[in-house]
Amino acid sequence: MDANQINIFLASKGDYFPSESIPMIRERLEHLDPQYGLAATSIDYLNPIVNLIVSIFVGEFGVDRFLIGQTGLGIGKLLLFLCCGSGLVWWIVDLFLIMGATKQRNLEKFLMAVGG
Repeated sequence: MDANQINIFLASKGDYFPSESIPMIRERLEHLDPQYGLAATSIDYLNPIVNLIVSIFVGEFGVDRFLIGQTGLGIGKLLLFLCCGSGLVWWIVDLFLIMGATKQRNLEKFLMAVGG
């Protein structure tokens, strides 16, 4: 990919990844075949802010974890909330963790697309 395409990708999707991974993403994109670059840029990355909003409203049911592909945690969160109501503690903690988990999942998707 050329520098302009990389800058556009990072300007539009840079907030979707952990900030410490941006230099590594830039380097991977610079040395990437064009077909893989297209695959990496066309992935539907999940917006961490949108997932935080989902977590605020329906996170106690595990929907936020289901969205990022953590089905086991989503089921556990849902069952804990339904069975004993103590899932509210997990929900409150998750309000602080879900954006980081979403960014990490986006990075994993990117790395799978570029073959790394």
